[in-house]
Amino acid sequence: MRAWAVVENGAPLQEIEMPTPEPTGTQVLLEVTHCGICHSDLHVWEGHYDLGGGRTMSLKDRGVTLPLAMGHEIVGRVLKLGPQAEGVAVGATRIVYPWVGCGHCAECLGGRDNMCIKPRSIGIFQHGGYATHVLAMHPRHLIDPGAIDPALAATYACSGITVYSAVQKIMPLPPDEPAVLIGAGGLGLSAIAVLRALGHRAIISVDVTAEKRAAALAAGATQAVDGSGEEAAARIMAAAGGPVGAIIDLVNGTATARAAFAALRKGGKLVQVGLFGGELCLPLPMMPMRALTIQGSYVGTPGDLAALVALAQSGALPSIALEEVPMHDADAALMRLRQGQVTGRLVLRADAA
Repeated sequence: MRAWAVVENGAPLQEIEMPTPEPTGTQVLLEVTHCGICHSDLHVWEGHYDLGGGRTMSLKDRGVTLPLAMGHEIVGRVLKLGPQAEGVAVGATRIVYPWVGCGHCAECLGGRDNMCIKPRSIGIFQHGGYATHVLAMHPRHLIDPGAIDPALAATYACSGITVYSAVQKIMPLPPDEPAVLIGAGGLGLSAIAVLRALGHRAIISVDVTAEKRAAALAAGATQAVDGSGEEAAARIMAAAGGPVGAIIDLVNGTATARAAFAALRKGGKLVQVGLFGGELCLPLPMMPMRALTIQGSYVGTPGDLAALVALAQSGALPSIALEEVPMHDADAALMRLRQGQVTGRLVLRADAA
């Protein structure tokens, strides 16, 4: 198979040949038709996460090995089944759930694969969708997109279920009580779509870029707030009519986390999603005195993906802005994302044979 792979961290992706995997056991081999480009791909490409205070976490130390075909927002066509794989037919188009674990622990067997302490995530710990082929671990990780545009369906495997899972963590929330979303990139626009599909009517989008704030309003946010500078928390509270009960930080950098924490009301919840990096120093007495909750949210479960796809198939989930790019332009597309030149989502499309 061909892959557009990270061969050296921080260096351009290289088109290389790799052995096409042979499915064993319950595995399923798919031909990749579409693969979304996610901001977390940049962290994998760089090879580390920023932990704040000059500290980093090496992905090599976490078990990421090179060369690596990244990409975890995958739609593909089933080519071959392992001898124990059942429930999917050759030729079927499927969304690939990528956040797989060991397959044997209580979390995996309970349908919470993303919580496994021995992750084998596609596009991170094994080759992903920046390639002509990908290996799914089990038919239960394959979701039928039905009539959904496959480029859009690909984004559901990460940005879609990430925001769906995060939104579930702030519920129940009255439809007219403000839900604040920090970040109006691909995740932010997806979160607006999910909230609207669930009937939420008060959505405040926060971003430092005027173009992205405009995109958020076009996507259905009821207000858009400038998130730059020291006054970001004050602007958020002004838009919400006071301190806020529910904030989802889709950036999760030092500045956004500080602004979000400062804007919370008593009993409020901050759900941290993004991996931008940094640190947050908390005044500890305020946590119990104000009964605050800060909760991390890591992607979603196979059940979340199935629920999100069902919501999309019902017609309730609005589409999001996306642009298809040929697979051979993967490196240029990744650099566009790195340079902040993308509104919505970029999705790689398989090159013509």
